[in-house]
Parts: sequence; structure tokens; C-alpha cells
Amino acid sequence: MSRRSSGLAGAWAEAQRRQQREREAGFREAERARLDRERQQRAYQRDMARRDREQRAAYKQRREADARARTDELTARVAALTGLLAAGCRGPAFRPALLTRPTDIEPFAPGGLARPVPMPDPGAYRAQGGWGRRAREAEQEAREHYQRDLFAARAAEAQRLRQLGDYQRQYDAWAAARLAEIRRHNDGIAEMTEVLRTGDPETAVEYFSAALYASAAWPEGLPRHVEAAFDAPARQLVLNWELPGFDVIPETRSVRYVASSDEEKESPRPMTQRRALYRDTAAQCVLLVLRELFAADGFGLLDSVTVNGFVDDVDPATGRRTHVVLCAVTVARADFARLNLAQVGAVECLEGMSGRLSAKPDLRAAVRPGRLPEDVGVGVVSHGGEDEPDLLEMDPIAFEGLVAQLFRARGMEAVTTRRSNDGGVDVEAFDPDPISGGRIIVQVKRYRNTVPPSAVRDLYGTVQGSGANKGVLVTTSGFGPGSYTFANGKPMTLISGPELVELLGRHGLPGRLGPAGTPATAPAASARAAATPAPDDGADDDANVLGMFWSGAVALDVCALVCRGGRVLGDDHFVFFNNPRTPDGAVAAVPGSATGDRAAIRVSFDALPTAADRLVIAAAVDPLVNPDADLSGFTRAGIVLRDASGAELDRLAVSEGQPGETALVLGSFRRRAGGDWDFVMGGKGYPGGLEALVVEYGIEVA
Repeated sequence: MSRRSSGLAGAWAEAQRRQQREREAGFREAERARLDRERQQRAYQRDMARRDREQRAAYKQRREADARARTDELTARVAALTGLLAAGCRGPAFRPALLTRPTDIEPFAPGGLARPVPMPDPGAYRAQGGWGRRAREAEQEAREHYQRDLFAARAAEAQRLRQLGDYQRQYDAWAAARLAEIRRHNDGIAEMTEVLRTGDPETAVEYFSAALYASAAWPEGLPRHVEAAFDAPARQLVLNWELPGFDVIPETRSVRYVASSDEEKESPRPMTQRRALYRDTAAQCVLLVLRELFAADGFGLLDSVTVNGFVDDVDPATGRRTHVVLCAVTVARADFARLNLAQVGAVECLEGMSGRLSAKPDLRAAVRPGRLPEDVGVGVVSHGGEDEPDLLEMDPIAFEGLVAQLFRARGMEAVTTRRSNDGGVDVEAFDPDPISGGRIIVQVKRYRNTVPPSAVRDLYGTVQGSGANKGVLVTTSGFGPGSYTFANGKPMTLISGPELVELLGRHGLPGRLGPAGTPATAPAASARAAATPAPDDGADDDANVLGMFWSGAVALDVCALVCRGGRVLGDDHFVFFNNPRTPDGAVAAVPGSATGDRAAIRVSFDALPTAADRLVIAAAVDPLVNPDADLSGFTRAGIVLRDASGAELDRLAVSEGQPGETALVLGSFRRRAGGDWDFVMGGKGYPGGLEALVVEYGIEVA
């Protein structure tokens, strides 16, 4: 039998075996960890490859979707043009009632001011715990706490009621003015309708032009420019209508994404197809004009209509820009009524009515026009001869033509619409400047008296309604402060008679105001004077200068109103950016001094009219500089009162602005019984800007 090893050797051998097993276990663990890392690495690589494939697939899908969207857009544009006439025939006919405004006024909505301030509940002020003297003290303290809260709540409620009353009065004034404006507009529409029934040529042109402008049948981007005249004896409307250019037909037919080169490839539309589409579009536009006019004639005014479709482009025969007539047709009402426009071929229909359509309109090959608006018999101004025409005596239509010629002389495109009624558009101009240009609506007023502010407001409504970029009101007379106040900050330009004569002379066009030899500035001077102080006239020795200062970056217009009570003495006693001084020079806007004034008013109190008992100082946000600002940034403000030499006499605190207010009465100087003037701080804030402020003091703006 074998002999067992000694205890020492056995222990050593056992230790060796244990170490061997541990090493083998470590090797196995390391191998498992390596295999796990390799598996994780392979899984990560597979995940990244999958994500990359998904990203590439998603990118490809996005690019393909973009290409399809562009193709769909091109298809939709062509479909809108090919279906122009059919879509227009489905639209409602224009009627005068569409111009009538609803008399529904936005209801009074005071918001949080309508909710009364809750009064404290006495039961919530009971003393808690205690007894004897401590309980009596606690009860007394609870009563005092209740009385304080009750007093504060009642004060807050009184403040709410005052604010609610002010807001209600403001709303009532606004609602009454708004309703009166709507009624004036509707009365004007009713009057126009009655005049239209008589066949008045100017009213007829105004009405039918409005029908074309208001039509929703025209796709976005198509022009709507018209010049027209109505031959009342022949019961014929004659008009020139602008057609879209050849570029209205897309050059590209479809777009597809090429993944191999990662780019979009455009498939061109065949030129023969573009030419056919453009010729068809021109014919549809003329037919749609005829449809809109006859459909709008609910009065039986039109026996026939002549339409000359033109493009404003370079005539290839002369190389000069002009109206190139591509289509002309004259249609009797009875003949047009027999057509089913929704089913006709536009080109065939037009030619079937003996219309003339250019065989190559894309090349601007002109056709002989039909009867033109100027052939109807409307007077045309002549610029020949030695004598300049008197603008005050000129034929209204001729005056409009002269104004259109002035705009063309200034590098713009301009056409007259042959309408001279106050509510219409007399000239349409287009300024090609890519930054400041755009479509301009021009209204012409051959007046001898001051143009009322309502005319300025009406033109602004026309600009907004037509989507034009700007409105220009031209007159042979002038404008009052109310007109300039309303136009301030809006895309409006007011041109008075003297300014018009100056512009005409500057561009080589004749024109005068009044008899020959009369200076161009003979009519009453416009209130739109230069915003610089008048020269010293000797009346400033005893004058004071009111220097305005305030913190914040908001730009303000500071103005002054010479009043009796709460009413200004007259429009010329309102000193502001377009009327820098009163007629007597007692109040004038002057530049701020070098000592920190941001605006200044010079006042000779002794020279103020005896009828005046107060001088109101106001400020309003300048809408041209800070159109979105309010008076919350008008803080730490005041007036530095100086003598004629500039020495400081006093500093007067003024009201500060609040959020939402855009105009504010800063304070007023009041004439006392002894003839002295004291300054009273404080006044009302207006969210409606300078316009709302001056209306309350009697300046007519609307």
C-alpha cells in the first residue's frame, strides 16, 4: 500500500493546486470578458450601420418629398391658370351690398375691471385662543386688522369703479365714432348706387373698377390694373386690363431627386406647351373680365364692353416700354349671355366673338386694339403752348392725367383709372425700387378749400383694402393738422398745392395755381411746414423755453395746445411736428438745448391770445421710430423752465407714462385771475396715440 505524504508537503501541494485553479478561473473570466467586449463591439457596429442606413433612407425620403412638393406646387400653379375661367364662373357676382359695412360694433369688454373687489369677511378675523386681558387684546387686534383690510378693499373698489367709468366713456366715444363712420360709408354706398342708376360715367367707372378689384377669382400674383371710361350714350364700357407676363407659366414641369448625385433635377416644360398655356391664360383673363363686368351689372347699364388686354413691357418694334396690346375684343351683352363660359375653350371662344388674340403673345406680338378709354371723349391735358395750365381750372380727368405723368417722370409706372370721385382710386403707380417701392394708390383732390381729414382716412382704408404699399393724396389746396396727425406713422404721403407745383416744375411739367403771374404759393399755406423754428421776430425777448427731459430710449413727439378750457382755439393753435408754431408766434417748437433737453417748446405767455386760459403740454410715441413702443419707458421726466437767455428758472415734474399708453398729457399751464400762469402737473393717458389725444381737445381727425 502507498505511503501518505507528510503534512507539510501535502499542504504545499494543495496550495499549488488552488493557485492553479485560481489562475485558470482568471483566464476563463478574462476570456469571457474579451468575448463579451467583442460581442458588444459587433452589436454596436451593427446598430451604427442600421442607424446610418435609416438616416440615409430618411434623408432620401425627405429630399424626394421636397422634390414632390415642388412638383405639386408647379402642377397646382398650372392647374390654377388652366382652370381660371371655370373657377371664376363659380364665384358670386359683385353687388353694391358687398361694399356695405356691418353696423355691429365690438361689445364693451372691460375684462378684469368688471369684477368687483371682494370685501373681507368679518368672520375670518376672530381672535384665536387666550383669555382675560390677552383675549381682549387679541380681539382688538383682529378688529383693527379687519378695518385696515376693509379700508384697503373699499379704496381698491373705488379705484376700479373710476377706471371702469373712464374705460366706459372711452368705449362709448369710440363706438359712437366708429358707428358714425360706418353709417357715413354706407350712406355713401347708397348714394353711389342711386347715382349709378342714372348712368353717370364717373360713377359707372368707379363701380365696375371696384368689381374687378374686389373679385376673388384671380390667383395670387396676377395683376389687377385697369384704366376705363364709360360711354353713356352708347352704354359701352371701354377698358384696358393688364395681363400677366409670360413668366407666369413655370419653366419647370417637374422636379425629381437623384440619390447618386444628391441633387434635384428639374425637367423643363416644353416651350410649345408654355406658349400654348400662356395664350390660353391671356384669353381666359379677358373672358373673366367680361364675365365679372356683366355679372356685376345689376342695373342694366351695359349694352357692350370693350376690353384691351395689355402687358406693360418693351415693344420689340420700338425698344421702348409701353402698353403692348395682346388681346382685344368687343362683346354685346346679348351675345355674351348665350355663352356657357364654364365649358368653353378660351381661345376658341374669344376668336369666335371676333376677338383678336396675338399668335405669339410670348414674343409680345401686338394686335390692333379696340376702342380705347381716351377715345370715349374724356378731355386730355395738352402740355403744348406758352401758357401753363391753371390746376384749379383744369378738367378733373386731365388733372389726374397730369398727376400720373408726374409719377412717370419720377421713374415709376403709373396709369389713371379714369375715376375722379372722392371715394375712388384716381391713379395707380408702381415704384420699382426693391426696398422702398411697391404699389401706390393715388387720390387726386382738385379743391380750393382745405382737404378734410375724412378724405385722408378714406384713402387709408382704400390702401388697406387693396393691399397697396402706400397711399398718396394730392390736392390743389392744403391739409390741416388733423390730417397730418392721422397720417403720421402710416404709409401715407400728403402733397399740398404749393408742393405739387414745385414737383411739377422740378420735373419739367407745367402747372400753376390761380391766374397767370400768381406765385405758386398763393393758396393758403399748408400746415405741413418745415419742422424748424421760425426766425426770431422780436417777440422772444420775454419768452420762456420749456426744455423736456426723460429717461428711456423711446422717441417722443412733444406738442402744445393753446386752449380755452378743454378745447383748442383752432387747428393752427396746435403746435406739433407738422405745425411748428402758432400764427402769432407765441408758441413754437424749437431745438433742444445742449444741456440735455430732448425736445423744447418756446412760449411767450404774455403774447398768448386773450381767449386762451391754458397751455397743454403733451407727448406721444413717434410711430415711425418706435412703432411698437408705449410710454412705460417714459420715466424720470420733467420740464426745465428757462428764460430767454437760457438761464434755468425752475424744474417742473410731469406725469409719467404707463404700459399700454402711447400718448399722455404731461401737464398744463393755467392762467390765474391776476394774469399769472401756474403749472398743474398731471393728465390723461391715451392708448390710441396722438390721434386719440387731439380728438379729445377738438382737433378733427376723422
